[in-house]
Amino acid sequence: MPQLLLELFSEEIPARMQGQAAKDLERMARDHLAAAGFLPEALKTFAGPRRLTLVAEGLPLAQADRKEELKGPRVGAPQQAMDGFLRKAGLTQDQLVEQNGVWMAFVEKKGRPTAEIVAEMVEAIVRGFPWPKSMTWGTGKLRWVRPLKRILCVLDREVVPFSIDGIASGDVTEGHRFMGAAKPFTAKDFDEYVAGLEAHYVVLDVEERKARILEGCKTLCFARHLELVEDIGLLEEVAGLAEWPTPVLGDMDPSFLDLPPEVIRTSMRTHQKYFAVRKPGEAGLAPHFITVANIEAKDGGKVIAAGNAKVLSARLADARFFWDEDRKAGNFDAWLGKLDGVTFHAKLGTMAQRVERIVALAGEIAPLVGADVAKAKEAARLAKADLASGMVGEFPELQGLMGGYYAREAGVDGEIAAAIQDHYKPQGPSDAVPTAPVSVAVALADKLDTLVGFFNHNEKPTGSRDPLALRRSALGVIRQVLEAKARLSLRSIIKQADEFYAPQVGGIGRTDQSADLLAFFADRLKVTLKDQGKRHDLVDAVFALGDDDLVRIVARVEALDGFLKTDDGKNLLAGYKRASNILKAEEKKGPLPEGQAEEPAADSAAEVGLYQALRLLDRPLKDALAKEDFTGAMAQLAELRGPVDAYLDGVFVNDPEHRDNRLKTLAAVRAAMGQVADFGLVAG
Repeated sequence: MPQLLLELFSEEIPARMQGQAAKDLERMARDHLAAAGFLPEALKTFAGPRRLTLVAEGLPLAQADRKEELKGPRVGAPQQAMDGFLRKAGLTQDQLVEQNGVWMAFVEKKGRPTAEIVAEMVEAIVRGFPWPKSMTWGTGKLRWVRPLKRILCVLDREVVPFSIDGIASGDVTEGHRFMGAAKPFTAKDFDEYVAGLEAHYVVLDVEERKARILEGCKTLCFARHLELVEDIGLLEEVAGLAEWPTPVLGDMDPSFLDLPPEVIRTSMRTHQKYFAVRKPGEAGLAPHFITVANIEAKDGGKVIAAGNAKVLSARLADARFFWDEDRKAGNFDAWLGKLDGVTFHAKLGTMAQRVERIVALAGEIAPLVGADVAKAKEAARLAKADLASGMVGEFPELQGLMGGYYAREAGVDGEIAAAIQDHYKPQGPSDAVPTAPVSVAVALADKLDTLVGFFNHNEKPTGSRDPLALRRSALGVIRQVLEAKARLSLRSIIKQADEFYAPQVGGIGRTDQSADLLAFFADRLKVTLKDQGKRHDLVDAVFALGDDDLVRIVARVEALDGFLKTDDGKNLLAGYKRASNILKAEEKKGPLPEGQAEEPAADSAAEVGLYQALRLLDRPLKDALAKEDFTGAMAQLAELRGPVDAYLDGVFVNDPEHRDNRLKTLAAVRAAMGQVADFGLVAG
């Protein structure tokens, strides 16, 4: 069946926008095609430095004829409503049909040529494309990320004719700006298009560009006995900067290697988009770099490497100046003084006030994680000082890290310096989690202060939006607590953090905000455990007990997960739900009987069996829970499986003579199991 090929060719598209642009193009095209009744066999999009491309397979050359049903006003509705409907439908009233008191119109529409629909689709996409930033150029009013130059649009090897603000569609495109621009070429289908681009020094697929960059970098390193310092984020970026990516190895002045390696890498990455390299097996960097050129130089890249080395030396000279200035004596006190004039957030006070809160909160958390209180408070006091340093002013991504370096240079205790360096961690799922007690205390205090402050002022994530990275902060707290096995009450720590806000910017202290934040942690914990293969309903079942000790919650969830995978667990859950349903049905009729069940008559074996099982369960279950032996507690519950099954299968609960006692027995089953989790929230 026919193939549609579309290319929107422009000046350079920022690398950071390309990935989303490809997704938006696919989404918009699918929506338009679906609205026209088309379902492509395959549809794929590509994004690169100067082009967005779409290929759709299996489109018909024309729409099928369609019969549409249009629902009009009710019979007897005002004439104004009827007139409006008739104008919209392009019909007269005698063409309508009454159905169930409503006027209906049945309109037969002849299918249109696909080329007409595609032309309308492309214009709608171009005019409505959701670029984060766009521009106009010349005298036109069309907006695009950068000036739009060409539109290639071919259906079934024929040009789809249309024009958008003077840019006519065609079957011509061009290749590389320098190596292939002198030879525009035609493409009638996707195979011709890809082959033409390759012949004109353009790699269309971003994944292929990334693979070429990595392979080229590793080949260069191997030849010089070096090892690439891989950087996924940088790889993504440079793959969006070059249509014909060509790695080039350059040399840097080795005298700069006395700078912290993170400073060198950040300078390379942020300003120059260079990859760092090192000697195999060594932690430090080697005095070389790899830049990704967009051309194949005749000299093998020697001039490119030399020019980039000069630029890098200038950048690193600036970094050395900041490094030397920042290490002067007395800087920490000077930096701390400057934090009074730095606003953390309009609603949450200055950075100096934030430091005071973190110091106080770190002091509260320290004993709970086995940290020295004085060291935790001192680390918290110094943690934000480097925000006023020259290096962090130039490279904000080095905050905390540089503070650790400067603290060591100033002779600060090693545990304190490490806590300063690591207090922002973890900043993502792949980031390491601090394990030293002082570091744990300060990192937790930093994130909890942020979460409590913003939640108290109703600055919460909404939908996919999370501009304050609060989800990341909550996940960081969870990872930190679980990996450190920190035994603390989230509810108490949240309350304490709020109290530290009160004298500064007014702690809200509202219980609903505390509840909202605990629920937020529960949602984030579900995400964490889901990644480990755990079910989200089990987290709900455990959280319903009101526990706020994350270590204990996870232990319960893991034990519950294991229990429910056994036959005893599955059958006991089914029994619980049967018992619970009976109790819920009886509760609708009136209050359930209160008190303990009495021992049943000896002739009712099923009743006696469950009664005795509950009595025998009571002490061992409580002992297991007290020792936090949740696997053992589940094993105790498993003893109820047989008696519960026999009871539900052999006892008529609503017998008038025995109803109250039998309902008390079922309530005792629910209560016993409810000590471990709310099984009513468990699915299945």
